[in-house]
Amino acid sequence: MKKLISIFVFIAVTGVVILPAQSLGQTYKTALGLKVWGDGGGISVKNFVSPTHAVEGVGYFWDRGARIVGLYEFHGRIDGAPGLNWYVGPGAHVGFYNKRYYDDRYFDGDGSGSFIGLDGVLGLDYKFDGVPINLSIDWQPSFEFGVNRGFIGSWEGLVVRYTL
Repeated sequence: MKKLISIFVFIAVTGVVILPAQSLGQTYKTALGLKVWGDGGGISVKNFVSPTHAVEGVGYFWDRGARIVGLYEFHGRIDGAPGLNWYVGPGAHVGFYNKRYYDDRYFDGDGSGSFIGLDGVLGLDYKFDGVPINLSIDWQPSFEFGVNRGFIGSWEGLVVRYTL
């Protein structure tokens, strides 16, 4: 009886893992590229840990500082649009403002500073068929703690990645 239950559990778990992979039709595992937005850019690396879950790291750089973001994304396909998926998920970031940021914002010249925060992400991800290129567009609202504390809704961007 234990063997029968073990076999049933194995088949059920395998079905739960394999069926979403087939229904999602994810065509790449890892992608590396550039993310651009407003007045800066960054490097993006996305890796699927399962057919419907991915982790993404983004290093942003702009004239007033830098920001490193880690995101955990839940992906789902959009019916009738092969290669197009939606995604949503939580994350966190750490960043550094330089002296120019403080001088422009606070006019007191007190130097650079650092910050941490929580992020969310909502976006669309498209993988071209037969070409190792992936495009994503997303909105990444965040809440920062520290000097620049509060809600920030202006992090969005377009990502062009090479898929592996």
